[in-house]
Amino acid sequence: MDRITVREVEQIAFFIAQQKFSFDEPIPDFTTRYPGILESCLETPFQTFGRKELYPTFISKLSILFYLMTKNHPFQNGNKRVAMTTLFFALYAENKWLKVDAQTLYNFAVWIAESPSNAKDEVVRYIEKFLKTYIVPLDNKKENKQT
Repeated sequence: MDRITVREVEQIAFFIAQQKFSFDEPIPDFTTRYPGILESCLETPFQTFGRKELYPTFISKLSILFYLMTKNHPFQNGNKRVAMTTLFFALYAENKWLKVDAQTLYNFAVWIAESPSNAKDEVVRYIEKFLKTYIVPLDNKKENKQT
């Protein structure tokens, strides 16, 4: 998984969440985000200890990223929406997608947000299991190459 930059979150994920996901609570302007929290969320999947990656696989990186963006509240509002669009952005970059209905995805995001902080490891493992269950190849790139 390539690193996702703050600029990419602002220009892609944040914009899409703000424009496409309509809820009663609007997402405030990107400049109102809490300093340093988003940067920490984006860097954590690439941490090492003793030259060994703490999150060595695409799924493990994606899982901790989604968890942190949901739980650490880098934004005043819209954290689940921005976390979800960042997840989609990372999946698309790897030619993958989630094949799951909207209600299941919504329930999943809410469950993560409401999970107890002291259950972080268990919740991250559940995110990994969820992603492994629903990730599918994104066929449109393959189709374009064959035609």
